[in-house]
Amino acid sequence: MAAPRRRNPEGRMSLGQHLVELRKRLTRAALAIVGGTVIGWMIYDLTWIGELLDSVLPGAAKALDDLGTWAALREPILRIAEAQGTDVAINFTTITGALDIQFQVALATGIVLSSPVWLYQLFAFFVPGLTGKEKRYTFGFFFSAVPLFLAGCTAGWFVLPRIVEVMANFVPPGATTLYDAKYYLDFVLKLMLAVGVAFVLPVFVVLLNFIGVVRGISILKGWRWAVLAIVVFTAIATPAADVLSMVLLAIPMTVLYFVAVGIAVWHDRVVDRRAAASLVE
Repeated sequence: MAAPRRRNPEGRMSLGQHLVELRKRLTRAALAIVGGTVIGWMIYDLTWIGELLDSVLPGAAKALDDLGTWAALREPILRIAEAQGTDVAINFTTITGALDIQFQVALATGIVLSSPVWLYQLFAFFVPGLTGKEKRYTFGFFFSAVPLFLAGCTAGWFVLPRIVEVMANFVPPGATTLYDAKYYLDFVLKLMLAVGVAFVLPVFVVLLNFIGVVRGISILKGWRWAVLAIVVFTAIATPAADVLSMVLLAIPMTVLYFVAVGIAVWHDRVVDRRAAASLVE
């Protein structure tokens, strides 16, 4: 990384300066996540806003009862109960379970809401050591990474109801389904965040190639290890023994990996052609 040019003509930073820079970036990212978590806590259940407005706008509490993060999370369960005519409920098995769930949902919401900030801090940590041209690449990829992360979380959100419905079809007729709240929440949040991360990883792969750290052919040679890493990641990111969600995550991640490899190989060929042309001249 580069220190201020007037003090350090060679543009180098000491280990201590690296650590100070890392601390600064991590602090800003953490503060952004904390701020997003506070907002996530407030929008978890909007009935409190309805109760405040109910005296001015009668019926506001009832209208806002179906809004909020928790209402959106339980929607697939309610949809299954209505469509199949069966008893389906989300079950809280401990005294502090509801509080733990609200905090986890608020934290996950904060991570999503603050993603532009912590993604920027992640990229900015590497920017000082890059040339002007490489910085343009980095900021270009940053503005790609944020929409891709949000798109990945959105994709996971839209896939969620279908997965729940498919799994509910295996419940025998007449049975009562009780979903453990913590398990259900882990499934939902891990699915969304894992898909969001999966959408961003190819951006890092292409970035490393564009700034000359690694060539596309080298990335391609390690495809077996990459696929293994993807499988391990999806196994960790999805609930235990949930093979379907693991496969549904591994397939798009693998496809995105090979798309990134293809872009990297194409970029290397363009660079090699330009280098060859400059030698001829």
